[in-house]
Amino acid sequence: MSDLTTVELLWLEKRIENRIRFGKPVSEKIIDQHRRILSFMPGSIFAFVRWSSNDFGTILSRIDILRAITPGQRYSTVSWVNPGGESLLRLAGWRKVERVLQLIDAVESLGIDPADAVPEYWHHVHNRLSVNETPRPYTRARHQAWLRRRRMVF
Repeated sequence: MSDLTTVELLWLEKRIENRIRFGKPVSEKIIDQHRRILSFMPGSIFAFVRWSSNDFGTILSRIDILRAITPGQRYSTVSWVNPGGESLLRLAGWRKVERVLQLIDAVESLGIDPADAVPEYWHHVHNRLSVNETPRPYTRARHQAWLRRRRMVF
C-alpha cells in the first residue's frame, strides 16, 4: 500500500476535463491518450479542476484544493482522488471556479507557487466565495509570515 495520493486525470474533447491547476506531483503514469495518473506526497497541496458537458452545455464545473493525506489521517472523499484528501477548498459552479482560478493567478503573479501558500488562505477563499463575498488578496507579507511560522513549528 502506498502513502501517495493519486489523482486520475481524464480528457475527452468537449466532454470531460479533469486537470491539476497547481501542485507538485512526484510521479506520473500515462494510461492511454486520454488518461493519466499523478501521485502526490503526503502533505502536498494541489488544485484539482473538473469540468464536464453534454449536448446541451456544461453540466459540472468544480474545483477542489486538497492536501494529500498521511496514513491514518481523516480525509474527504473526492471523485478521481485516491484515497481522498484534506479539503481546503471545494466549490462548484463556473463563476466560483473562475474566481478561484483568478485568485490562483494572483498568487502566482506574486512569484509564489500556490502549492506553497498558507493553507488557511484556501479555507478563507472557500468560506468567502461560498457566501458570495470577496476574499482578501494573498500578499507577500502574509506569505513571509507563513514561512517564518512554518520554520518555527517544523
